Amino acid sequence: MNKIILKSGPQEFIHKYWNTDILSLLLKNPIFEGVSQQELVEQLEAKKKCQKKLPTWFTTLGIYYPNKLNIEQASSERTAMYKTRLVKGTTLLDMTGGIGIDSYYFSKKIERVTHCELNTTLSEIAAHNFSTLGASNCTFIAQDGIQFLETQHQEFDWIYIDPSRRAHHKGKVFRLEDCEPNVILHLDLLFKHTNKILIKASPLLDLTNAIRTLSNVSQIHIVAIENEVKEVLLLLTKNYESNVKVGTINIKKEKEEHFEFLYEQEMPLLEYEMPQNYLYEPNAAILKSGGFNKIPEHYQVKKLAVHSHLYTSEQNVEFPGRVFKIEEVIAYSKKNMKRFLRTKANVTTRNFPEAVALLRKKYQIQDGGECYLFFTQDHTKNKIVIKCTKVKDHKAI
Repeated sequence: MNKIILKSGPQEFIHKYWNTDILSLLLKNPIFEGVSQQELVEQLEAKKKCQKKLPTWFTTLGIYYPNKLNIEQASSERTAMYKTRLVKGTTLLDMTGGIGIDSYYFSKKIERVTHCELNTTLSEIAAHNFSTLGASNCTFIAQDGIQFLETQHQEFDWIYIDPSRRAHHKGKVFRLEDCEPNVILHLDLLFKHTNKILIKASPLLDLTNAIRTLSNVSQIHIVAIENEVKEVLLLLTKNYESNVKVGTINIKKEKEEHFEFLYEQEMPLLEYEMPQNYLYEPNAAILKSGGFNKIPEHYQVKKLAVHSHLYTSEQNVEFPGRVFKIEEVIAYSKKNMKRFLRTKANVTTRNFPEAVALLRKKYQIQDGGECYLFFTQDHTKNKIVIKCTKVKDHKAI
């Protein structure tokens, strides 16, 4: 960490020129004594990465930006804020603190936060930024979190861990047993120091495998931002042996979409229906959760087919996902598709043998416009095309 970067000259430059042309800057002679052009560029690139993901860091003067890769791997502010809804108490240990985004938001909810980070530079950067942001209730330990815990007798209300998904021997990974540290191997140690563990996992995590390989999973939270799954959170409770509660959230600009169910509960027998007046597509968090057959229990909709994951109803109902007004249902055939040749439409496939790209090329359909085409199958396994228009979002659910 080059503290010269924190002087007024470099800070004013970074604040003013964060969106400047990086290549031309690299070719210039050093602007500030003691700060290389490469270091300056790294600050500018990292600040730019923060604009949408970490707006508080982006707008605060005096922030020292870590490498942009560290920012890419960190939680966003919106997902970090969501995690604070899951914890309560006095003490929390963040075993893999990184640049401290999660620790910072935990510190707004928990009285005393301990931030462990093996990388001494990242630990120093996090400590500086916390001071700049006015967070004074966090202790910074530049040490491996597992090694730190092995030397402690203290108990924590919560232990939070975000295992690295970039294993040296395998590249990018997503199974818990391939991440570093391997949480599964250290569960006994963790539960010696807490009754509550929160694990941040990959959006690609297999939920069934995670429940099987971990013990005491009480809750799973699937967090999507603007319909893109960002995090899978596993909440472990010591000695918990009951059903796993799954909560999904899709955080949008003007509302949040929530859906909950018990993961191991017996699947209900469903009634399937031909497309009626409205079509519903669940948000990405629900699709990730696998709770497809639970939806008709909570909303007045019926499923089109076993594997379609699309729903329909006569009346427009509130729904955690996209809602469409059906204009026409067409049997899929070469003859019937002539009407869509060289037209403009948003194309989606669900339980359909041909991919979107192939259908666009085959029928020369341009992307965009007000028309939506869903290529799917009904419950009698007939291929159909559902033409519809999008219904404006409901209020928060």
